[in-house]
Amino acid sequence: MKRASRKVLCSLLFLIVVFGFSNGFYLPGVAPTDYPEGAELQVFANKLTSARSNVPYDFYFLPFCEPTEEKEKTLNIGQLFLGERAKSTAFEISMLKNEDCKVLCEKLLEQRDIARLKRLVKREYRARLNLDNMPLVVKKQTPSGENVYQFGYQIGFREDKKIYVNNHLRLKILYHRPSSMVSSDLQDVYRVVGFEVEPVSMTHRDNPGSAGFCPLSPEPFEALVGKRMYYTYDIVFEESPIRWATRWDPLLSATEEQKQIQWFSIINSLLITLFLSGMVAMILFRTIHKDFMRYNQLSDDEDFQEEVGWKLLHGDVFRPPPYSSVLCILVGNGAQVLVIAIITLLFALFGFLSPANRGALLSCMVALWVLTSAVAGYSSARLYKSLGGIFVKRVVLGTALIFPGCVFSVFFILNFLIWLSQSHVSVPFSTLVLLLFLWFGISIPLAITGAYIGLRRTCYTFPCRTNQIPRKIPPQPWYSGAVFTCLIGGILPFGSVFIQLVFILGSLWQNQIYYMFGFLSAVFIVFMITSMEISVVLCYLKLCSEDYRWWFYSFFCAGSSGLYVFLYSIFYLLTQPEFEGIDLLSVLVYVGYMVIASISFTLVAGFLGFRCCFWFTRKIYSSIRVD
Repeated sequence: MKRASRKVLCSLLFLIVVFGFSNGFYLPGVAPTDYPEGAELQVFANKLTSARSNVPYDFYFLPFCEPTEEKEKTLNIGQLFLGERAKSTAFEISMLKNEDCKVLCEKLLEQRDIARLKRLVKREYRARLNLDNMPLVVKKQTPSGENVYQFGYQIGFREDKKIYVNNHLRLKILYHRPSSMVSSDLQDVYRVVGFEVEPVSMTHRDNPGSAGFCPLSPEPFEALVGKRMYYTYDIVFEESPIRWATRWDPLLSATEEQKQIQWFSIINSLLITLFLSGMVAMILFRTIHKDFMRYNQLSDDEDFQEEVGWKLLHGDVFRPPPYSSVLCILVGNGAQVLVIAIITLLFALFGFLSPANRGALLSCMVALWVLTSAVAGYSSARLYKSLGGIFVKRVVLGTALIFPGCVFSVFFILNFLIWLSQSHVSVPFSTLVLLLFLWFGISIPLAITGAYIGLRRTCYTFPCRTNQIPRKIPPQPWYSGAVFTCLIGGILPFGSVFIQLVFILGSLWQNQIYYMFGFLSAVFIVFMITSMEISVVLCYLKLCSEDYRWWFYSFFCAGSSGLYVFLYSIFYLLTQPEFEGIDLLSVLVYVGYMVIASISFTLVAGFLGFRCCFWFTRKIYSSIRVD
């Protein structure tokens, strides 16, 4: 019965991966809102962002039109960490009511306004608005005829050292009428399925309300001190065949070029995995099998007694390494980050982390970090107990404090710098207090609980006893050095995720939305297999050279791939044309967050490599005959 249920579960997981492979499932994060004709539509201001800067600004940092009544929607913790806001605007929009040249407000530009406009226009900032949880987009077409969407509209542009402001918005609201649905008063209802804009820089003529106030062929508006500027907008409603449940699909649909790159990424990763699998198979079924046959045979030949190889290390191979507490802390944190990554990917495949549910991805990761602290405490405490450690409390507290403390310190410093830059979208102090409460009030107690359970479990058994006197390690050639081989070992795991990393960096730092979780899950599986296999191969070669210092070595063989992730992120920063002339604060924000990401990558890859080598060494030494 249990075997049958396992088969059913595996089949379901397989179907989930297959159906979610290209784009992932889409389960909206909110229920649809039905609007009768004439109903008020609220537009919320998000923030000002730029692909050339990593520092977002509040929407009203620039002289935009503020509403008479301030309203702000409640945000989740993920949106707060991302610097998102949801402030009300002065737009007056009614369902199915078109507007032509409607005045939003009038502004008298001051010196401070001009200075801010020059700074943000130079860095190509875009204004982000939302209507019914749909982002404002600029629709364009590629030379091949495919539609592409840019989130937000440019606040202005530069020309001949002059600053021009996009002060007129031609808004297009796409709506869909659900079939066989009417409201309670028997009126037809409609749903918003798109929010598009065409920004225009316009010098208005005459007075507001006159026929020529918004000219058809306007002259661009130059921002100058003391000059009056009008903000105006048009509204056009257009019926669309797109249903509400699939309204995000046009924004998230990948181009044919992107799909080809994704498939190339997966094929490239699979080839690397097959190559490593062949090497592991050769070691397991040829070399080790022959070693077993040779070492287990009863022979009195003296030449056999002088045989060299990994078998001679049976009395030292399981000797606890120096700084074993550090190793256990790394392994515990690696186990926790791996569990977070796997569960997050599963949620993404189910569609719970769709873009419609803003901030859900980061909120999910914060919640999982808190709840999986028990995994970190359990893994580090049980391993430390098996190695005969006596400073258990030190290891448990190190697991619960060191890595989360580094992450929080970097985040706090960067958030403080963003606050000093007058960004106004830094994380509120109350949210930081909440984060500290989650850390000290829930995460640390769960880590201690997990450690308590791990200490009560039986220790890992080792097939060979450890000699009292360490065996002398023979001189090793330069190419067998630990640092050199670890750096070589990290190349293949990094290579398996390299192409996917390009899309992820573009999503994180160029205000794009990453949505291809199916491809990411497939590549992540290949990455896990690659990390384990390269660690086994290099660990076995190290043992064959009669070097029993494999503990930290097995962790950093695959874990060094995190170094390549960081180096590539620096290369990405230096080579992307969008980052040309980037300011110092943006560089600090970029480098700080990429350090956290690279360390997390190191922990995951290192944990996979260590656990596989831990199983591998115990397996091979339990299969030989030791006198």
